[in-house]
Amino acid sequence: MTDNTRTKGHVGRHGTAVANGPEDENLDWPSIDWQRVEADVRSLRQRIFTASRDGDLKKVRNLQKLMLRSRANALLSVRRVTERNAGRKTAGVDGTVVVTAPGKAFLANSVQRHDASWTPKPVKRVYIRKANGKKRPLGIPVIADRALQAHVVNALEPEWEARFESKSYGFRPGRGCHDAISCIFTIARGKAARRCWVLDADLAAAFDRIDHAHLLSALGGFPAKGLVERWLKAGMVDRGRLAPTGEGTPQGGVISPVLLNVALHGMEEAAGVRYHRSASQAGATMSGSPIVVRYADDLVAMCLSREQAEEVKSRLATWLAPRGLAFNEEKTQIVHLDEGFDFLGFNVRRYQDKLLIKPSKAAVQRHRKRLAAEVLALRGANAKAVISRLNPIIRGWSAYYRGVVSSKEFSKLDSYLWMLIYKWTKYSHPNKSKRWVVNRYFGPFNRSRRDRWVFGDRDSGAYLLKLSWTRIVRHQMVPGTASLDDPDLAEYWARRRQRNTPPLDGISLGLIKAQHGRCPLCDGFLLLADYEPQSPDEWEQWLMVTRKAVRKQAITTEAGHGTPDEPVALRLVHTDCRRRSPTAVYTRMRASAFP
Repeated sequence: MTDNTRTKGHVGRHGTAVANGPEDENLDWPSIDWQRVEADVRSLRQRIFTASRDGDLKKVRNLQKLMLRSRANALLSVRRVTERNAGRKTAGVDGTVVVTAPGKAFLANSVQRHDASWTPKPVKRVYIRKANGKKRPLGIPVIADRALQAHVVNALEPEWEARFESKSYGFRPGRGCHDAISCIFTIARGKAARRCWVLDADLAAAFDRIDHAHLLSALGGFPAKGLVERWLKAGMVDRGRLAPTGEGTPQGGVISPVLLNVALHGMEEAAGVRYHRSASQAGATMSGSPIVVRYADDLVAMCLSREQAEEVKSRLATWLAPRGLAFNEEKTQIVHLDEGFDFLGFNVRRYQDKLLIKPSKAAVQRHRKRLAAEVLALRGANAKAVISRLNPIIRGWSAYYRGVVSSKEFSKLDSYLWMLIYKWTKYSHPNKSKRWVVNRYFGPFNRSRRDRWVFGDRDSGAYLLKLSWTRIVRHQMVPGTASLDDPDLAEYWARRRQRNTPPLDGISLGLIKAQHGRCPLCDGFLLLADYEPQSPDEWEQWLMVTRKAVRKQAITTEAGHGTPDEPVALRLVHTDCRRRSPTAVYTRMRASAFP
C-alpha cells in the first residue's frame, strides 16, 4: 500500500485527516530549496546546543518549541524518512509507505501541524538474525510516527549533544565505532600503558528494558515529553497480536537511539571516572581513574588493576538497576590486554608490549560463511551477476576494517574467495578444461593492477574486486566532546568531511571532488558523511543505497560552444533530483566545466 494524497488538511488524532488548513495551500515538493532548509535546521540546532552548553535552560526550551514548529524541520524530517533512510520503503502496521512527491508534501504538512493529542500507532515487531544465530527484535513505527520522531529528534538531540560524555560514540552524529576503537588504541598503546585490565561488558536487551519513568524523568521539561511518553506506551504488534509496552523503547524507531543515550548518560561518573578541571589539563583523565569507552549498549572500562575492574563492574551494576538495565553475564568479562578481547567486530590484544587491533576471528568466520553461501546461491548465474552480487559485500567488509591491521587477513580472504570462484567456474563448465576456464574468466581486467588472476566478465569488462586492493587508512578520532552541533567547530567538521574518503570507485571519487561533494541540481551533499555506517553489513547496504541514490549523468556540449567531437563529461546527481527535474537533467553544458 502506498500513500494516499487526495485528502486535504493535516494528520490529527488517531491518524485521521483533519481539514483545518487552507484548501489552496499546495507545497511543491520538487521545487524546495534543500540547501536553505538544511541551513535553517542546522542554525536552530546550533542555537539549542549553545544555550544548553551555557546552562540557559529557559532559552533551550524556547528554542526547542521553535524547532517543533519549524517548517524547515518538518520538511527535512520527512525527507529523512522517505528518501534518505535505508528502511524508507518498509511499512509499519498500517502498510503505508510514502514514495510520491505529493505524498511527501502532505506528510510534511501533517508533521508541522500535528496537535498535542496525536496518538501514535503500535510498532510492528520484526526479527533479524544476529551473528550468534539468535534473533534481534526490531520495532517498525508507521511512516507518520517515523517522520514525527525525526522532527522531535532535531529538538531533543542538540540539547543532549552539549551534555553527553566525551567517550560516548554510539548513535551520535559525526561519531562512530571507529572513534571508539581509536580511543581504545590511544589509551592502551605503548609499553608505558597503565590501564591493562579491561572490563568488556554488554547490557542485556538494553532497548527493550529501559525503565520509562526514569527515562522520562531525565527528559525534564522537554516540550515534546508527552509525545515521547505516548510513543513508549504505544504497544507493539507481534505476529498479529497487540502487546503492551511497559518498558523499553523499540529498536528501529528514529528516536530510540537518542533515548538510549539519554538513559545511559552519566555512566562515566558512576564508574568513577574523574577528569582534571584546570584550564591547562581540562578534559584529561586523572592518573588513578578508570576510563569508560561506550558505544550504545556495548562498553569497555580500561582499568589499572583487576580489583579496580571488579569495583567498576559492581558500581555500574548498582547504577544500572534503577534504569531497568543489567549486564549480560554471558558476554561480560574481565581480561588482561595480553589475553585480548573482541569489541565491535575487532580484536584488541597486546603482543609483547605492542598493541594490535585486527578483525576478530568471529567476524572473519562470518564473512567466510557469507561468501561461501553467496557463491553457492549464484550457481547457474552468469559472471556479471556474480560480480554485481559480491562486489558490494567485498567493498562493505573492506571499508569497515580498512582502519586497522587488516592486510594479512585481506590477502587470506582473497585466496579463499578465489578458490570459491574457481569452483564456481568449474561447476558452470564441467566439460571444459582448466585452461579454457582460466582463459575465459581470469585475466588482467583491472588495468591499474599487474594481476592476471582477476575474475571478470569479458563482455562487459566488469571484474571482481579484491580486499587486498584496499588501502589501510588510519581513522582520525573525534577529539573530546566535539559535536556537529557546535557552531565553533564548523570549519573542523567541514575539513573532516572533505578528508574522509568513501569506498567508491575512482571515477566517482573524482567527480565528488570536482563537484565539492554536492549535487549540481539541488546543491545538497551527495553523501551523508555525518552518519557513517557502523558495521560491514551497514557499509554494504550504504553502498547499494548510494548506488541507487546517486547516478552518473552524461553531460553533452552546449549548442554553439565547441564541436560535437568534444568529450562527454560526467557529473553525479541524486536520483530523486533527476526524477524531479527532468528538464534540468538534460540541460546541455560544456564538458570543460567538469574537469
